[in-house]
Amino acid sequence: MKHKHLLVVLLLLVVMALAACAGSQGEQGEQGPPGPQGEQGSPGPEGPPGPEGPAGAAGADAEMGDLTCTECHNDGTELAGRATAWADSVHGMGEAYVRGTRASCAGCHSGGGFSAKVAAGLNPDEVEAGDPNPTRQDCRACHQIHVTYTGEDWALETEDPVDFYAFEGVTYDGGDGNLCANCHQPRRGIAEPDADGNIEVTSTHWGPHHGGQGSMLMGVAGSPDVEGSPSSHATMVEDTCVACHMGEEYNHSFEPEVERCQECHTDMESFDDTGLQTEVQEKLDQLEAELLARGWLDEEGHPAVTFVPAPEAYALWNWIYIAHEDGSLGVHNPAYTRALLDASLETLGLGGQ
Repeated sequence: MKHKHLLVVLLLLVVMALAACAGSQGEQGEQGPPGPQGEQGSPGPEGPPGPEGPAGAAGADAEMGDLTCTECHNDGTELAGRATAWADSVHGMGEAYVRGTRASCAGCHSGGGFSAKVAAGLNPDEVEAGDPNPTRQDCRACHQIHVTYTGEDWALETEDPVDFYAFEGVTYDGGDGNLCANCHQPRRGIAEPDADGNIEVTSTHWGPHHGGQGSMLMGVAGSPDVEGSPSSHATMVEDTCVACHMGEEYNHSFEPEVERCQECHTDMESFDDTGLQTEVQEKLDQLEAELLARGWLDEEGHPAVTFVPAPEAYALWNWIYIAHEDGSLGVHNPAYTRALLDASLETLGLGGQ
C-alpha cells in the first residue's frame, strides 16, 4: 500500500511538469520574422597583398597611320624648312613683339595678342589689356596649331574679309591675304584742319601707323585731296599678299620673288619694272629734301611736333606713308603712289608730273 501511494505521487509530479512545459510554450508563441539589418561596422585592418599575377600579353605596336601628329612632325623637312625661313623674316626677328605688353599694341605686335584679337573679332583700338607673355608673329599667330593635332591645323586663323577700322566703308577682300590685312592697315587717317587751317603733328610717330600695305593696295589712306582706287594687285591677284610674298611653295621668308611676278608680267626682269621704283624713289628724295628744309622733318626722318599748314601736312603725311609705311616704292599701287607724290610736290612748289 505504501509503494502504491509513492507511485501515484511520482505520476502526479510528471503530469505537473508536462503541464508547465506546455504552458510556457504557449506563452512564447511561434518565432517571428528576422529584424532589419544593422549598420555596417567599420572595416577591419587591410590584409597583406596577394602574390603578383602573371604578365599580360604584349600589345600591338601602333600603326604610323594612326599617329596624326606625324602629318606635321615627321622625318621630312617641310616643317623645319618653313620655321627656318620664318626665323629670317621680319616677323621672326627684332623686338617689336615686346610692345605687345601694351593694350593698344598687343593686337598686332604680339602673336598671342593677335590670335586673341581675331578670335574676339576686335580691332586694335578695342583691345583692353596687353599680353603678359608676348610672342613674335609665329606659327601659332597665323595658323590653328594644335587644335585637331592633324594637318588641318595648318588652316589660317581667319580668311574673312577685313573692314578697315580707320576708313569707314572700305573692305579688303583678298582671299588668304585677308589674314595679313588684319594688321597691315593704318591705325588712323589724317586729322581735319583746325580753325586756322593747320594740322597738329602730335608726335614723332605721327602718320598712318603702321603697315599701310593693305590700304595702299586699296588706294586709300593718303591725303584727302587725292582720290585713289584699288590696284590690279588687289583686284586681280588671287590671295593677294600670300600669292606675291609666299607663292605656291609658301615661302615663309615672305620675300617677294620676280619669278612670281612673271606669271602675269612675262617680260619683267626686276621689281623696278619700267623704272617705277627708281621714279618713286627720286620723287621721295625730292620731297624729303624740301620737308627737311621747311623744318617739318628731322635728319632721322621723324616729323616735327608742331602745327603745320594743312597742304604741307598732307605732303608730310604722304611722304611718311609711302617711304616708311608701305615700303613697296610704288609696286603695290603704282597709280595711287604717283598721284600722292605728284600732288605733294606740286603743293610745295616743286612741280609734279
